[in-house]
Amino acid sequence: MATAAGKPLVCVTGAGGFIGSSLVKELLQRGYRVRGTARNPDRKNAHLHALDGAKERLSLCRADVLDYKSLVAAFRLCEGVFHVACPVSNNDPELMAAAIEGTKNAINAAADMGVQRVVYTSSYGAVHMNPKRSPDEVVDESCWSDLEFCLKTKNFYCFAKTVAEKTAMEEASKRGIHLVVVVPAFTLGETLQPGLHLAMYMLIVSYVKGTRKTYPNAVSGFVDVQDVARAHVLVYETPTAHGRYLCIGEVVHQSEFIQMMIELFPQYQITAKCKDENAPKVKPYKFSTKRLQDLGMKFTPLKKSLHKTVICLQEQGHIPKLPHKSAL
Repeated sequence: MATAAGKPLVCVTGAGGFIGSSLVKELLQRGYRVRGTARNPDRKNAHLHALDGAKERLSLCRADVLDYKSLVAAFRLCEGVFHVACPVSNNDPELMAAAIEGTKNAINAAADMGVQRVVYTSSYGAVHMNPKRSPDEVVDESCWSDLEFCLKTKNFYCFAKTVAEKTAMEEASKRGIHLVVVVPAFTLGETLQPGLHLAMYMLIVSYVKGTRKTYPNAVSGFVDVQDVARAHVLVYETPTAHGRYLCIGEVVHQSEFIQMMIELFPQYQITAKCKDENAPKVKPYKFSTKRLQDLGMKFTPLKKSLHKTVICLQEQGHIPKLPHKSAL
């Protein structure tokens, strides 16, 4: 791997997305030459060209994970690939096949171009969806989501990410690719791209605007997008890094997350009512992030990340700015 004095060319698929954009920023800050892929590089990517170092060391190219030849062209001369792009939606089951096939294409295209190392972006949805697991059990990299349960509950995103990650491992093993997997939870933080991320709408905007009148009796893991970007580069730059790395800052019940928002931004009329208030409160899972922390990873506190997220959404016009006195 090249030294800091001569950072190599790396490719980031899905460079214009939420995680992809922060990863491109992190790589440019560290001196890498970056080639980013997008299905339409001429649209919605001005935020990438505005990044420090972009003029000298960033290029964007047209590529689609279902177009094998476009991936081969994108990975040409690259030492490493960060495969972030994943066309998955809970509302469109047909995208499951696209996510799985796209991952297979990415690994094989990397192998064909002689890429030495691939970092794959999975999701903790590929880890924790298992009704048979006790809440007292510590969830680590050895855990996988139950595919039948994912389909039964129509969690197509979790199903696709689970199968896609396993596919990545199988293809990498066949082709001799050094694969490392980062497994982030729900990702918050500064949004570089102008469009509103769906998860951001569901987690924050819908509550702030008052369109959601209750919150679910549910538990979620959270992590800051800058931490996710740093984790990707950390495992890429650590020669001994291998396998999966859970990237989860904090795990809280939805009531705690809502209470944080209310405390930070009391000017908004955010609901404090649980949708299933008569049921026992769901217990948070315990996740181990020891593997990533052993590499030197430190996570941003959830409260700080949430504050950054809301301020960013205000500045981008996704939620109204109201006079406030935050708790920070």
